[in-house]
Amino acid sequence: MAAKCSICFFSYGFNGLSEGNYGNDVDSWKKRVSLFLPSRRRLLPVCCKIQRRNLSSYNRRQGKKPPFERIRPSAKLQPNSDDEFDPEHSVPNNGDMEPSVNREKTFEDYVDARGDAEHTDEKNSGTQFASAIETNRDVMHADEQITDSPAQSAVAKASAINGVGAELLSSVQPDDLIGMIKNAERNILLLNQARVHALEDLHKILSEKETLKGEINNLEKRLAEADAQIKFASQEKVHAELLEDQLENLQNELINRGGSGKSELELYENRSKISNEGALLARDGHIHSLSKEVDSLRTENLALKYDIQALKSMLSNLKNTDKRIVTLENESSFLESSMKELESKLSVSQQESSNISTLKTECKDLWAKVENLQLLLDKATKQADQAILVLQQNQDLRKKVDKLEESLEAATIFKASSEKTQQYNELMQQKIKLLEERLQKSDEEIYSYVQLYQESIKEFRDTLNSLKEESKKRALDEPVDDMPWEFWSCLLLTIDGWVLENKILNSEAVPLREMVWKRDRRICDAYVICKEKTEDEVISTFLQLISSQASPGLHVIHIAAEMAPVAKVGGLGDVVTGLGKALQKKGHLVEIVLPKYDCMQYDRIRDLRVLDATVYSYFDGKLFQNKVWTGTVEGLPVYFIEPHHPSKFFWRGQYYGEQDDFKRFSFFSRAALELLLQVGKKPDIIHCHDWQTAFVAPLYWDLYFPKGLNSARICFTCHNFEYQGAAPASELASCGLDVQQLHRPDRMQDNSAHDRVNPIKGAIVFSNIVTTVSPTYAQEVRTAEGGKGLHSTLNFHSKKFMGILNGIDTDAWDPATDIFLKVQYTANDLQGKAENKAAMRRHLRLSSADDSQPLVGCITRLVPQKGVHLIRHAIYRTLEMGGQFVLLGSSPVPHIQREFKGIANQFQDHEHIRLILKYDESLSRYIYAASDMFIIPSIFEPCGLTQMIAMRYGSVPIVRKTGGLNDSVFDVDDDTIRYQYRNGFTFATPDEQGLNGALDRAFNLYNNDSETWQQLVQKNMNIDFSWRSSASQYEELYAKSVARARAATSRT
Repeated sequence: MAAKCSICFFSYGFNGLSEGNYGNDVDSWKKRVSLFLPSRRRLLPVCCKIQRRNLSSYNRRQGKKPPFERIRPSAKLQPNSDDEFDPEHSVPNNGDMEPSVNREKTFEDYVDARGDAEHTDEKNSGTQFASAIETNRDVMHADEQITDSPAQSAVAKASAINGVGAELLSSVQPDDLIGMIKNAERNILLLNQARVHALEDLHKILSEKETLKGEINNLEKRLAEADAQIKFASQEKVHAELLEDQLENLQNELINRGGSGKSELELYENRSKISNEGALLARDGHIHSLSKEVDSLRTENLALKYDIQALKSMLSNLKNTDKRIVTLENESSFLESSMKELESKLSVSQQESSNISTLKTECKDLWAKVENLQLLLDKATKQADQAILVLQQNQDLRKKVDKLEESLEAATIFKASSEKTQQYNELMQQKIKLLEERLQKSDEEIYSYVQLYQESIKEFRDTLNSLKEESKKRALDEPVDDMPWEFWSCLLLTIDGWVLENKILNSEAVPLREMVWKRDRRICDAYVICKEKTEDEVISTFLQLISSQASPGLHVIHIAAEMAPVAKVGGLGDVVTGLGKALQKKGHLVEIVLPKYDCMQYDRIRDLRVLDATVYSYFDGKLFQNKVWTGTVEGLPVYFIEPHHPSKFFWRGQYYGEQDDFKRFSFFSRAALELLLQVGKKPDIIHCHDWQTAFVAPLYWDLYFPKGLNSARICFTCHNFEYQGAAPASELASCGLDVQQLHRPDRMQDNSAHDRVNPIKGAIVFSNIVTTVSPTYAQEVRTAEGGKGLHSTLNFHSKKFMGILNGIDTDAWDPATDIFLKVQYTANDLQGKAENKAAMRRHLRLSSADDSQPLVGCITRLVPQKGVHLIRHAIYRTLEMGGQFVLLGSSPVPHIQREFKGIANQFQDHEHIRLILKYDESLSRYIYAASDMFIIPSIFEPCGLTQMIAMRYGSVPIVRKTGGLNDSVFDVDDDTIRYQYRNGFTFATPDEQGLNGALDRAFNLYNNDSETWQQLVQKNMNIDFSWRSSASQYEELYAKSVARARAATSRT
C-alpha cells in the first residue's frame, strides 16, 4: 500500500516526462530531478476554447509565485512594431536574428539558477525527495517485471537511467518517506470526506428546491380558480344589468301602448259616428264591414291586456333576479377578500420576481384605461340599442299607417256624400303627415346614434393604438427604473465572465456593457425571456441585440490544397470549409481557390463549369496555360485551376505523396495569384494553408504586390509543423522567386539543413498573420522539441503568431439529422444512440448478449504521431476489462499497416474486437454514434477534430493531454476545472500506465454510476464546438490587420 501511494504521490511532479526526455548524461538528468523538489510547483495546463484555467487559486495554496510565466494561449499577439509589415524593410537579416536567439534564456538554465538559489533552504527536503524517487523507481521496476508488457525495452532503459542517479539518491531515510506518505493519505481521506459532505448538502438543497416549486404551483392553481370565480360573478352582474335595461324598455313600451289605446278608442267613437251617418244614408253593407274591423280592434286590445299581465309576471321574476344578484355580489365580495389573501400569500412567495410586480402595475394601469374605454363602449351600445327600439316602433307605426291608408282609400268613396267624411279625411291626412314627420325624426335620431356609435368605436381603437405606441416608446427610450441595481451589477459581471471565458469577444462585450450601463430595456427583457434557457442560448440572444451594429464585411480568399468534402485528406479540408462557411454567415465574402484534381468527388460540386478564358502563369522560364473551372461547394464559391503542363501535375490519382510535390504546389500557388491579378480581384485577406500554399506569401510580396495586386494582407495557418516541405534551394527558382535573395537565414533557408529552403519558414517571415490550430500547440511548437526546427523563427516572430482552436461543422456533424445513422437522436432522447449501437454490433458481427457492455471506438490514421503503440495496447486492455473495441483507419507506413493487419486477422472472428483497416465515411459516423467511449492517445496533436465529433455524438473521449486535445477535453476528476467544463478522461504521460489509469476510471464510472454517465453524455452533446467562436477570432485578426494597413496607407 505504501509503495502504491508513493507512486501516486510522486506522479504529481512527473508530468510530461518520457523516455526521450532523460538524455544520456548525468548533468541533464540532474536538471530534471531539480524540478521535483518540494519548492517547485507543477505547471497547470492552459485554458482553451471552453475555459481559461485559473492558476491563481493554486498559487495561493502554495504561497509562492510560479517559477516562470507561461505565454497565454489566447493572448493577442501584436506585430513586431507599430507599423505594418513591409516586405522590403521589415524582413530580418541574419545578424539581427542570431543575437535575439542567443539572448533568450532556456528553461534548463532557469531551473539550474533557481535550484542554486534555493539549495541552502531545501537541502534536507531535497535529500528526502531523492530517496523517495529511488524507492519509487524500485517499486515501478518490480511492477513492470511482474506484468507481461511489450514495453520491456523501455523499462530497461529507465532502469539504466535510475542506475546513473543511484549515487545521488542513496542517502534517503525510509522513515521520512513513510511519514510523507502517511500525511498524503490522511489528506486524501479528509478530501474524500469533505466531498461526501458537500454532495449530501447538495442533495438536501435540491430536495428543498423541489418542495418550494410544488408550493408555488399550488398557489398558482388557487389563484387561477379565484380568477375564474370572479370572472363568473362579473358575467352574472352584467347579465342582471341587461335584464334591468330590458325591463325599463318594456315599461316604456307599455306606457306608449297605453296612449295608443286611447287614440284607438277615439277612433272607434268616430267610426261609430260614421256608421250612424251611414245608416242614415242606407249603406248597410259598408257598415257591416266597419263593424268587423271594430271587432278586430277589440280582440287586439284583449291581446294587449294579456301582454301586460305577462310583463307583470316578468317583472316579478326580475325582482327575484335582483335578490340573486345581491347574493352574487356577496359571494363576489367574499371572493375578492379571498383573492386579496391569495395575493398577499403570492407576494410573499414571489419576492424575488420583482419584474412580475412591475408588470402587474403596468397591467393594472392598462386595465383601468381599458375599463374606461369599455364604459364608453357600453354607453354607445346602449344608445344604439335605444335607436334600434325606436326603429322597431317606427316600423310598427308604418304598419298601422298602411292599415289607415287602406281604410282611407275605402272611405274616399264617401267624400262626396258627407262633409264630415271629408273633414275626417283631412284629419287623417294631418295625422299621417304628423306620423311621417315623426318617422323622419326617428330616422334622423337613429342615424345620429349609429354615427355616434361608430365614432366611439374609432375613438376606442385610436386610444388603444396610442397606448400601445406609448408603451413601446417607453420600453425602448426610457431606462428601466423598476429593477434593482443588484440585477444590473449581476448582468454586468455575467458579461465580463463570458469575455474571460472566451465565450464572447471583447468587441462584442463593449456594446453589451453600454446597454447595461444605460439600463436598456431591450437587454433586460432579453435576460428575463432567456432566464430558463441555457447559457449558449442567452449569449446568442444577447449577440442578436448588437448584430445590427456589425461592421461591413471583408473579402477573404482561401488558397489551399484541400477542401471538404470534395478534396479531403485530413483536418485541413474541414477547416477550409468550416471556417469559410462561418465567415460567410457573418456577412463576409469568402472565395476558395483549389487545384483541379482528377480524383476529386465531382458529385459534391454544384454548377461546375469551365470558363471561356485562359490564365497564363510562369514556370521554369516558360508560360503555361491554365484552365479555370468554377462551382459551389457547401454554398461557397470555388475556383478550380487545371494546369496544362506536360507533367500533368494534378492528374496523378492522389492528392499528395508524389516526388515532385514541391514543384506541383509552387506552380499552383503562382497560378492562383495570377488568377487573382488577371480577374482584377481586390481581396482584403489572402489566407493560405500549410506548406503546399506557403509559397503564396513570398510570391505575393516579391512579384505580385508591385504588379498591382496590393490590397491584401497575408494570413498563413500551419496545421501541422511535422510537415514542412523542405527542398533543395535550386527548386525555388522554378516558380520565379529569387533564390539568392530568399536563401538566407532570416528568410527561407532551412534552420536544420542550410542547403535547403523551407516553405513554412518563408510563410512565417512574409505573412502579416501567422496562426496554428490550438493555443496549447502554439506553445508547444515554440520549444525545441515541438517546433521541429522552427522554434527560433516562431519566437522571433511571436508577436504575429497565435493559436486558435478549430471548430467543427455542426450542421454536417449532427446526430439529429445524420442520414447515415439507422436512428437519429438528440441529447434529450438517447434511445436512438442505443439502437445505433445494437445495429452496428449486428453489422460488424459483434456480440449483442449484453446491451450494457461498453464499446470503445477509435477512428484515426495509424501513424506514429497518433500513438499506435498505445492504440494497440488499448485493444488488449479493453478486452481484459470486459469491453468491446472497434478501430477504423489505415496506415501509410508499411510496417505499421502489416502489424495491424496481423492483429485484425487475429481477431477476425472475435465477438468483441473488430479492426477495419480502411476509411469509410458512413461507417465512421456509425462508430461515433454507437461507441460509449472514444480513445485518442496521440503523442502530439495540433488540434484534433475527432474528439469534438465524438462528443457531438455522445461518445466520451479518453485522450492524452497535448495540443488541441488539452484545449478541448477536461478530466472529470480534475478539481481545478469548473464542474460544467469537465467532459472526458485525460492522461499526461504517453505510456501504458497513463492510458490504463484513464481507461480504468472511465470503465468504473460507466459500470457503477449510469446516471452520472448519462448526464456526462448529455452535457457533451450540448457543448458548442461550432466555428462561431473561432471564426470571430479570425475575424478580429483580419480586421485589425486590414485597419493597420489602411492607416499606414492614409499616412503615406
